[in-house]
Order: sequence, then C-alpha cells, then structure tokens
Amino acid sequence: MCRREDTPVVALADDLSGAAEVAALLRRPTRLALDPADLAVPVAAGEAVVVDLDSRYLSDEAAADVVRAALTAARTAADESAAEAGTDPADRHARPTGPSWDDPGLPRTALHDTAHRAFRAVSSRATDDSYRRPLWYKKCDSLLRGPVGAEAAAFTEGAELLVIAPALPVAGRVVRGGAVLVDGAPLRDCAAWRAEERAAPRSVAEAMAPLPTANVPIEAVRQGPIALAGRFRRLAARGRHPVCDAETDTDLAVVAAAAALLGPDARLLGSGGLAAALGRRLGSSRSTVGSSGPTTGSSGPTTGSPGPTAHPSEPTTSSPGPTAHPSEPTTGPPGPTAHSPAPTARHTVPPTGERPLLVVAGSAEPAVGEQVARLVAAGARHVPLAPALLAGPAPVVLPELAPSTVTVLSVDGSDGVRPGAARRIVAGLARAVAALPGRPDLVLTGGETARRVLDAAGVTTLWPVGEIHHGAVHSRTADGRSVVTRPGSFGGPDSFLRVAAALRPGVLAPSSPASTPLPPPPAPSGTAPSEQGVTQ
Repeated sequence: MCRREDTPVVALADDLSGAAEVAALLRRPTRLALDPADLAVPVAAGEAVVVDLDSRYLSDEAAADVVRAALTAARTAADESAAEAGTDPADRHARPTGPSWDDPGLPRTALHDTAHRAFRAVSSRATDDSYRRPLWYKKCDSLLRGPVGAEAAAFTEGAELLVIAPALPVAGRVVRGGAVLVDGAPLRDCAAWRAEERAAPRSVAEAMAPLPTANVPIEAVRQGPIALAGRFRRLAARGRHPVCDAETDTDLAVVAAAAALLGPDARLLGSGGLAAALGRRLGSSRSTVGSSGPTTGSSGPTTGSPGPTAHPSEPTTSSPGPTAHPSEPTTGPPGPTAHSPAPTARHTVPPTGERPLLVVAGSAEPAVGEQVARLVAAGARHVPLAPALLAGPAPVVLPELAPSTVTVLSVDGSDGVRPGAARRIVAGLARAVAALPGRPDLVLTGGETARRVLDAAGVTTLWPVGEIHHGAVHSRTADGRSVVTRPGSFGGPDSFLRVAAALRPGVLAPSSPASTPLPPPPAPSGTAPSEQGVTQ
C-alpha cells in the first residue's frame, strides 16, 4: 500500500458508530453510506467511502456474504471507472501503487528516515494508473464483538495479506501477547460483553478464526516499519496473517507504515486506532476531516461541531488544526464531487438553533446513566422509557419536542437488560423517535441504536464534519440536519453536555464548566490536526 495522498479509500464497518468514527479519522472528503449498494458509485481520487454493513448481529455466514458483496460492488465500480479512463483493469490490479509516506505519527528518527527512503524507492516504480486502486480497510470492534472472524476471512479473499491490529490505546484497549486487554483486564471481564450472546474470545486469533493468523509480539513491532514489513512478508509466504501487538498510538503508526511497504495486495483490519494512524499517513498534508456535505438554502447556516483535537498521549509533529466554534457556521472541507454527489434536500427543516435537539441514549453501558444525569442537571428534559414497553408490540408515543430545547431519551436499565432482548428494545426506541414531528437534530449513542433510528427516519447517507470529542462524530444529512453518533462504551461523564454545548450553545444552563460552550478556535495552522478515535 505505497500510496499517494489522493489514493481513494474504501472502508467497511460492522456498525454505524464505528463507520462514522473511521469516516472522521480518514481526513478526506468522505461519504458515509448506510446502503452497500452505494459502492456502485466509484470513489474519486482523494476521497473515501465508508459503508456501514450493519452486520454486527448477523450470523457468520450472512456477515461473510455481506462483506463479499461489498467487495464485489466496489471492485466493479473501480474497474468501470478505470475503463472509462482508458486503463486496463487487469493491468491496473497487477501493479504496485504509488508514492508518499511521511507519517507525522512516527518519531523523526534515523530509522524513520531510512524507512522513508525505502518507501520512496518502492514508490518510484508506480504509474499514474496504478494508484487508482482503492486502499481497503475493514473496521472491527476493538472489543472483538460480532462475527469478526467470518468477516475477516471474507475480506481477505483476493488479497495476499491482511494486517490485523485491533488495539485502541486511547480507550485503554491494548493487544498484548495476542490478546485484547481493557484497562489491563481480559475481555471476559469487560462490561460491554455482558449483553452479548457470544462468549468473549480469549485471544485475537480465536476471534479471527477460521482465518489463519500468527501473533507479532510488541518487540517485533518496535523494530520499525522495514523490519516489520519483512516479518509480514515471511508470514504471508507461510499463509498466515499477522496479528500485531500494540500498546501505543506510535505502535499503530509503525504497523500502518509497515503495511504501506507491502504493495497493493495487502489490506488492513483494525479499530479506530489503526484508522487514525492510516488517516495521519494519508492526510499528513491535509487540514480537512471530511466532506462538508450537502447544504440547503432553506435550512439556514449549519452549525458545525468542533473539529478533532490531538489526544494528549498521541505523538504528533504537527500542531492541531482549527476547531470550529460552536456558534459559527462550519465552512468545512470540499464538498462531494461528481463521483460522490450530495443528494438534493427532500425536506425543509428549521434553522439549526430552532430545531429541537434529541439525545437518544440507547446504550446499556453503565456510564451512560451519569452522562444522562449531568445533561438533565443542566436543564435538559429527561424521558426515561421502560425496556418492556419498548420491546412490546404496541408503539410508544413520545411527548412532542418544543423548538430550541434539549431532550434526552434513555432506557431504564435498573433491572438489567437480558441478552437477546437488546435488539427488540432498540427497534422500539427507533420507531418511537421516527414518529416524532419536527425532524429534530439527533445525538445517537451505540452503533445499533444509531443505525435503527436512522433507518426508521429514512436517512441513507451522512457527510461527516468532524468530532466533538473522541468518537462523537458530527455529520450532516441530505436535508441539513445534524446527527452525532457515538459508541455507547465511550465518553466521560460530561460527554452529552459537550455535545449539546457544541450543537446548541447557550441553551443549557452553565451550571458547571462542562456545560459551557467550547472556547473559540485557535488560529489556523495549515496542518492537519492529529486525531484519535474510539469505538464500541
């Protein structure tokens, strides 16, 4: 994957919050598609498409079929685009891809400079046609939930090697000795697995079965990208796919750089941590995060979310880019091109400040209760809903939302949520939200909740704007509304307050520092902000 900065990227995710996370981290104009059929539209140079396959709760066989269909659709679109440009698709698929490797996520050392020269030497053999082949990324859950192995095996078909690195250091999720640890504890002790029907895997290799893998210890990762790429090639010759230990963002940057030396027949699979490393490498000279997406004359100015900021533990050689002030319209990066057109608005919606803001706390994560409590203490209206009521056959009628207000819906989990019941509860919640008049702006926690609500509302495409905080991705819909998605397992106690303050500054009472609008943006630096995301 020796790649130019304008290499198109195709990323597949198994749930919506993870897809939005990757879209925000890739640092390029991106459309986030909820329908895999959208892969029939070719991805233009310098752009990305991220598709939510909605496969987290599918059977292994069904999930694998969905991945194969997505790969076929994207390859067909790329080949048709190449044919229109006068390129032989067979010739294009046989060549290495072309040049630029200057990863600010890696420390500038002699080892880095040596790898940089090697990268340029390999890249010099590329042709103008070769780089049109997309870079493939498979987003997996950092806690390895869902049919991870079946999807990985299907995603690897047609590739020589799949580089696997699911660590997410910013969320305390590392891979050590081939196993995922969450704040030092094994997955079986993780609260997020309690509502799952599957048993937590003991290792990444177990989760990836039936894909044949081999662990790459942290000592090998820290030898640097050239040595690591050599190890990858030796594993590929044995028919094995590397599972990389990683404990820091720098470890993940090394993995991404090593994979870049392997050529176009290697693919990547990881969480938001590896996606962030990939985005820094591909977007090192960019200052944008995602496509500004569609705007409508009737909707008034769209209030932007604060852009991504550097995580304190993240190594970077560039200064953070500008952050949009909540009260200012976001001009955003370039909008969709002819290859990724923004649909025209089908609905007229009120200006941003007049629309209600609805926070849907559909996650069963224990921390969500405190997040809801702080939002309510600042003046938001709280509507708790009983799980039995939501899971029942009768529709739940919600109270009407007043303009310029903040309302939070939550599921009363005081009696716990039985495994297997969560999807019925979320489906009932989605039906109730979709029936609300007024088309409010939405804050959706949990990938399953976000997907079901947007499906019920008829939303099929999002255009990411940026992140309000790590993992809380602000996107726009075709009719100009704001949608913020966030994994249920992420966010501090003030997460909902920060999101509400960004989207509706001044609406909630400034009862605590967390509920006040974010400060004005720093002066633009001209460099891409360093960013790190999280997932469920």
